[in-house]
Amino acid sequence: MALWPHLYLCIFILVLWILERLFPKAMNKAEENLLVLVIFSIMAVSFGQVIARYGFNTGWDAALEFNTIAFSWLILLGMSYGIKTNLHLGVDIVLNAVPKGIAKTLSLIGAAGAMLYGLILLDSTWLALLGIDVNGGAIAYWSKMFKIGIGTEELRYPIFIQDMFDLRPRVQRWLVLVILPISLALLTYRSLQAFIDIARGKRSRLISGHEAEDLVKENQNVLKD
Repeated sequence: MALWPHLYLCIFILVLWILERLFPKAMNKAEENLLVLVIFSIMAVSFGQVIARYGFNTGWDAALEFNTIAFSWLILLGMSYGIKTNLHLGVDIVLNAVPKGIAKTLSLIGAAGAMLYGLILLDSTWLALLGIDVNGGAIAYWSKMFKIGIGTEELRYPIFIQDMFDLRPRVQRWLVLVILPISLALLTYRSLQAFIDIARGKRSRLISGHEAEDLVKENQNVLKD
């Protein structure tokens, strides 16, 4: 398997780390805006389909495929964003029942497990060194789609784009699937950041176990007014 996808992902993570160090607020806003854009596109296409179908008896043939892809992008990008912002819910009954030192150790194990999970899904070929039979990972799958060059089922380039760049009508599947290695690289990177923050005492755990309780406390006096 070619190593250039690994190199590009490493460069992407390095550039992301530098930009977040230099412009933390702007990068946070950019990541949030990207997720909002994906959500908005799903809502806009769905609403447009309803109007087109029931108002004009027409519609976009690729709407379902587009929304399916957009929703998968939202989930995949949300994995790392949830770790970054400490939004993932989890069961913390054990963490609350043990001493702080043990709780910290368990949290470190959880962060390391999330990082290992991301690495395995990203590229599992390194497990062959342990004698485990593997078939690759997201990078191998994306590389295969890139070489084959097949298109999506319904998504097509606009006619002027086809004419301008001499493209086939259907959008290449590798363009749609590029989010797989990127999102898993982000998941691994955010898990590593969480591991370091937990070790340094900047955060207590990987999950947010008291979100519902905190919301109740914040809004307990709302109804009194």
